[in-house]
Amino acid sequence: MVFFQLNSHDVLTLYMQIIGIGLVLMMPIIGNLSDVYGRKALLTVPVILSIIPPVILAYRRTKKFYYVYYVLRTLTGMICDGGIQCVSLAYVADHMSQANRASAIGILAGVGSAAFVFGTLADHFLSTSQIFLVATFASTVAAVYMQIFLEDTACFKDSIEQPILRTEVEDIDLDRETAKNIKVFKKVPSLKDVICFLKKSATFSLAASVAFLNSLAEGGEQAPFQYFLKARFHFKKDNFADVMLIANICSATSQLLLMPMLAPLTGEEVLLCLGLTAGFSNLLIDSVAQKIWIPYTAALLPIFTSLVKPSLQSIVSKQIGLSEQGIAQGCISSISSTANILSPFIYSPLTALFLSEKAPFPYPGFSILCIGLAWLIAIIPSAMIKMIPRLKTVTTLEG
Repeated sequence: MVFFQLNSHDVLTLYMQIIGIGLVLMMPIIGNLSDVYGRKALLTVPVILSIIPPVILAYRRTKKFYYVYYVLRTLTGMICDGGIQCVSLAYVADHMSQANRASAIGILAGVGSAAFVFGTLADHFLSTSQIFLVATFASTVAAVYMQIFLEDTACFKDSIEQPILRTEVEDIDLDRETAKNIKVFKKVPSLKDVICFLKKSATFSLAASVAFLNSLAEGGEQAPFQYFLKARFHFKKDNFADVMLIANICSATSQLLLMPMLAPLTGEEVLLCLGLTAGFSNLLIDSVAQKIWIPYTAALLPIFTSLVKPSLQSIVSKQIGLSEQGIAQGCISSISSTANILSPFIYSPLTALFLSEKAPFPYPGFSILCIGLAWLIAIIPSAMIKMIPRLKTVTTLEG
């Protein structure tokens, strides 16, 4: 859309990388501040900031205004792109019991996917000026709605007295605060604080590794995968939009309907493994595709792949006490952003190599298979997440 019309692929990639670096730095800080000052206060900041960029282009779309837009969009994106989701997840954890948390997080993710679907459809029917007017109006309504109807949660300024990490053998269906107390972080956590936090729980560490590998694959599904489709099947803007629309419709359906039904029955760990397997299968099919209709068919598999993130977020949420939900989700978001930054540097050169005449062997989709391997490898730590509570229980009984 506007980005692709005004900027080359390299400029867009640089723009996304800058935002990604900002997210890596800001997410643990925003999450931790929400633990200290309350969710509503910290949610207000990114929601209001998100109004500013579309206002610029809704007012005027000259060259100077586009430059101003990109500068402001980059700066606000460092806070808004991950901050709204991070604090929202912590807010959900504050208000939902462990038994219902997975369903609630799935619905939250589904609403986001549904919003993307409606935004994509609106792009087909509205002019450029109307798109930015609608975006401004929607952002403003969200800010007003939040201030009027959203109830704030209690601040955890005395969180040193709050339980932080849950024990590994805790029944995930119960809300028992039986965990050890550790020192509360500063309001602005350092890298050492974050690393220390990640090491407090084996399950949390495994979840962090799954988040990294999942985002590494998701990053590969962006520019490198689109480059592959363009070179292999001569995809154009409308083709990409159609594939993304199909994928997001499947994602919204899965997160809004399937996850609330399946999570209480199977557990998030099973859904996590299922989603990772579907992600690998999707790219395996695309890597050997010979017909243009195959990527469209494979785009149906996100009905399972979309379960990965909400399942992972639910697992993380249940490992952490209420006083540190913000920083926990912020750390996971920061790790995911790091993987998104690294992904193009790994997969883009590989994709270009295997689509060229200098390819080591005749397999144009080999780089796409390599992207899928990140999901395949992630199945190992995700399976260990399921096994750890059982191993701990067996060890306790034998002892």
